[in-house]
Amino acid sequence: MPKYVYRFSEGDKDQKDLLGGKGANLAEMTRLGLPVPPGFTITTDACRAYLADGAVPDELAVQVTTALREVEEELGRELGAPEDPLLVSVRSGAKFSMPGMMETVLNIGLNDSSVEGLAEVSGDARFAWDSYRRLIQMFGKTVLDIDGGHFSGALDAKKASRGVALDYELDVDALTELVEEYKAIVREQAGIDFPQDPRGQLDMATEAVFRSWNTERAHIYRRREKIPHDLGTAVNVCTMVFGNMGQTSGTGVCFTRDPSTGRSGVYGDYLVNAQGEDVVAGIRNTLSLADLESLDPESYKDLRAAMRKLETHYRDLCDIEFTIERGKLWLLQTRVGKRTAAAAFRVATQLVDERLITTDEALTRVTGDQLTQLMFPQFSTTGERDLLTKAMPASPGAAVGFIAFDNAEAIARAEAGESVILVRRETNPDDLPGMVAASGVLTARGGKTSHAAVVARGMGKTCVCGAEALEVDAAAKTVRVAGRDELLTSEDIIAIDGTTGEVFLGSVEVADSPVMTYLRRGLETALDSAGDIDNRELITSVDRLMRHADKVRRLAVRANADTPDDARHAIHRGAEGVGLCRTEHMFLGERKKFVQNLILASTDAEREAALAVLLPLQKDDFAQMMTTMNGKPMTVRLIDPPLHEFLPDLTELSVKVAVDREKGVLDPADESLLAVVRKSHEANPMLGLRGARLLLTMPGLIELQVRAIAEAAVERLRAGGDPRPEIMIPLIGSIRELQIARERAEAVLAEVGAESGYDLSFPIGCMIELPRAAVTSSHVAEEADFFSFGTNDLTQTTWGFSRDDVETSFVGHYIDEAIFGTSPFESIDVDGVGAMVRLGVEGGRSTKPGMKMGVCGEHGGDPDSIAFFHSVGIDYVSCSPFRVPVARLEAGRAAVLAPEPARQ
Repeated sequence: MPKYVYRFSEGDKDQKDLLGGKGANLAEMTRLGLPVPPGFTITTDACRAYLADGAVPDELAVQVTTALREVEEELGRELGAPEDPLLVSVRSGAKFSMPGMMETVLNIGLNDSSVEGLAEVSGDARFAWDSYRRLIQMFGKTVLDIDGGHFSGALDAKKASRGVALDYELDVDALTELVEEYKAIVREQAGIDFPQDPRGQLDMATEAVFRSWNTERAHIYRRREKIPHDLGTAVNVCTMVFGNMGQTSGTGVCFTRDPSTGRSGVYGDYLVNAQGEDVVAGIRNTLSLADLESLDPESYKDLRAAMRKLETHYRDLCDIEFTIERGKLWLLQTRVGKRTAAAAFRVATQLVDERLITTDEALTRVTGDQLTQLMFPQFSTTGERDLLTKAMPASPGAAVGFIAFDNAEAIARAEAGESVILVRRETNPDDLPGMVAASGVLTARGGKTSHAAVVARGMGKTCVCGAEALEVDAAAKTVRVAGRDELLTSEDIIAIDGTTGEVFLGSVEVADSPVMTYLRRGLETALDSAGDIDNRELITSVDRLMRHADKVRRLAVRANADTPDDARHAIHRGAEGVGLCRTEHMFLGERKKFVQNLILASTDAEREAALAVLLPLQKDDFAQMMTTMNGKPMTVRLIDPPLHEFLPDLTELSVKVAVDREKGVLDPADESLLAVVRKSHEANPMLGLRGARLLLTMPGLIELQVRAIAEAAVERLRAGGDPRPEIMIPLIGSIRELQIARERAEAVLAEVGAESGYDLSFPIGCMIELPRAAVTSSHVAEEADFFSFGTNDLTQTTWGFSRDDVETSFVGHYIDEAIFGTSPFESIDVDGVGAMVRLGVEGGRSTKPGMKMGVCGEHGGDPDSIAFFHSVGIDYVSCSPFRVPVARLEAGRAAVLAPEPARQ
């Protein structure tokens, strides 16, 4: 019989695949002797079986009974007993943290009888009835799919009728009335009575957690975070401990370091006389842990000791949920805490300095995505700014946009191209689609551990929480700001600063972030302009890890650059050369007419005249690039785009010729041009006359470009420069294509070399963009000095679809259906396109051991793809200048995380 249930004492932190992150960590804390309430975990295997069959496995009920009785025997209480009842919580817990995405039900085991027993044994009837109303509310919403507004509306009405503002101010009579009202809501909305059987409650809640894996918000979150859809979630059944047993009880969330800044210290939120979800729900603003120290010094001391023990054990920032029940501390969860990008870099270097991790390990604690976030602009400190309020800086960044009050508004306006800020009183898991669409999130309630803060940090979204000066009316779609007369609406633009917590009315100018200043202008300049100590520490941390990445990485990093400006930007960001210079970009704009003249040439004389005009223009372009890249390799791809890109649109030109002919003013040149355009028109130009095909069929084109490269190199050599061009033939499918192109290129190089007296034996290689080239790479390598994998086109030709045509039509649907985990144009398809790359590398090096291999598609800047390229023995990746620092960091991470690839 499959084992579906594990006691907390049976597992450990390395069993996240089976027990989920929460279950594995509860087991680990139990092993460490920390105060964890007894319980057990239902495995992800059980969830997957449920999702596959649509029913709970038969064996599960038996195993749950066994584990439950062991807990009952340990505590001397029975689930839902009329006297001294055992109560449990049921919580989801997937392998990867998905805060707020799935379900929790507390106080399972309470019913009309056991609530009386709980009141008797606790000596607090108010606490017992408060716990019962919470169970019905959570159970109704989570298990029975009742709109939570019915319960919250009844609660608000009850507080209003009793003249109180906070939940815990309701007395026992009000709560017993509320329980009856809640039961009536269940009866009316679900068509059943609230279940009184404790074991039935447990089984129904377990199944609800399984179902929650496939909710829309869970799908959205997993798609965004690239979490596989087939993992399933574990279910944790844990003995209830109560934070709502009066003023000596409470609940909280804490971090061993500040998750926003990385600063070491005491960070967290605490609520007196509260339970479970109250803190993260943000329904009332919290106290700090400093307040806890004054309220309950002994519990605070125990918590601090547990925090230190967990951070030392996990050797990382830890996120801890805890409850204090009448002065007794209980730990309900820990995990390696989500943090902002800035905190990730600071914490990594702090832990190195504290001798908890090595510098290699520190490199694995940060990611290219986090570095990207740190490169985005932030608000300028100069210029006029209209400050509305200042609140809790929950997730750093600068975001500007129109106010959006709900999901529908945020999504619609974002899809229309507008930037929006989602403004809510507090967020809950149902707000996830709006949070994804928005540029930032602003809430009137909640702290650094509220739902809004935790989810925004995980997504890298700017967030400001707990702006108490804001009165948000989502129904009326207005925001009132304390001390101001005007009402803000969806037509108002606001700006939020997730680093300072400031909220401004109107747009605010942005400036380079401290990290971008460092990447562009160097360490000393960045430190001089950093301002506060936090920015200086961040810059230093980034510098340390970037320098270590450069030290350990095997992959070189080049840039895709078509202009001297692109090349300069790339060098400033650490590029070691140009891996792709696209020469067709040099023929666009005003020069397009010169290419048209070449296409329209009908005689050798006309063709020579057209080439003569283009040669000095292209030579000058190459000379400027070589000056910028002096001493660094520069891979020049000969002209590649489809011919139609240089010609007028067929329909527009046809209409013009027809109209002019009708008017009797037809220009013969237009008529000739139309004939050429018709002849050149292609139904699928991505697979048409381009690349090597264009070079070989249009006389003089190869010679033009190679001569421009050669003469530019001679010019630089005479000036004392060190030009290092590499000539690359695109879209090769056959070795014979490369042979012909190489012969013609070498003839030009020899001719210019003889004329100048310089040896111009530059490397000549090809792009691998077609499956046939990859499959026959051992033969193609006979004529190539290097391979560069054009993974954008290789993805299109391997999958058989055009990027421009499919990204908006069905890629999203394929991701939803788990055909793709992520778009194959964003991250390399390892099994398909990656197999082609592997074939190409192995085939090329079987012919020429040590042959240089590069990647010049935009996958070269994708973190996941870089790890793959490292593993198959690629020598360098090339990406856009902006992504060069990301590629450098990820190449270092790949070297630390993966064994050295085998070389042919």
